[in-house]
Amino acid sequence: MSDDSADANKMPLLEHLIELRQRLLYSVIALFVFFVICFFFAQELYNFLVQPLADILLERSTPEHQRRMIFTDLTEVFFTHVKVAFFFGAFIACPIFLSQIWLFVAPGLYKHEKSTLAPFLIASPILFFIGGAMVYYAIMPMAWEFFLSFEVPANEGGLAVQLEAKVNEYLSLVMKLIFAFGLCFQLPVIMTLLARVGMASSEGMRAKRKYAIVGVFIVAAIFTPPDPLSQISLAVPIIILYEVSIWMAKLVEKKREERAEEMERELDDETGTD
Repeated sequence: MSDDSADANKMPLLEHLIELRQRLLYSVIALFVFFVICFFFAQELYNFLVQPLADILLERSTPEHQRRMIFTDLTEVFFTHVKVAFFFGAFIACPIFLSQIWLFVAPGLYKHEKSTLAPFLIASPILFFIGGAMVYYAIMPMAWEFFLSFEVPANEGGLAVQLEAKVNEYLSLVMKLIFAFGLCFQLPVIMTLLARVGMASSEGMRAKRKYAIVGVFIVAAIFTPPDPLSQISLAVPIIILYEVSIWMAKLVEKKREERAEEMERELDDETGTD
């Protein structure tokens, strides 16, 4: 084999690597730009995350004792702002990440593969956003009310037990909850993809529905406070999403059967023609 033919075989791979580097570079630049923008508004963004707790604490405040949040390290607030800026910056830049992934892989996909993958790239961030919004507006207010119910007022001969929330610890807890709920809401995407590659089926998911419901309530008990209302608030949407996953898997199976029948007809026509 000549050197020219060897170079010709290497060029496509080299071009793919160059394109991949460009796509990654665009994604990193987008993340950096949004991170810088969010950093200038880090305090406002943090106030937004702390608002569910602030609403409750302000109701419990008195003129003599104003509730507050504390930090015990000189660098704690700064690095908390960095985390907040990165968290929101990554979320805002997510559509750009996904679009760059799509632009990189789409040229190598067949038409039916493009029509299959595109909806998942769109649905995934939307479902994550819905899960994060649910934990912020529904779960967190109930959870904070529950945990703050363990405060003990001061009395004669006893000391008060009151929350003095740390800035970084609160952010870590909120981010864990948002990620947990956002990932739970990816269930339809994951199960539909598994059905697409043949690792799951609608009939199998139906048969294991009762086990899935038990598992959902176990997950809800882990990620929510131990009160029934919070657990049900997470469990019910996930169960609904599980049913949606069964329906989506059924659609995938139906399309697969239609494609198989179409290929059989084309094969029969070719055989008959010969």
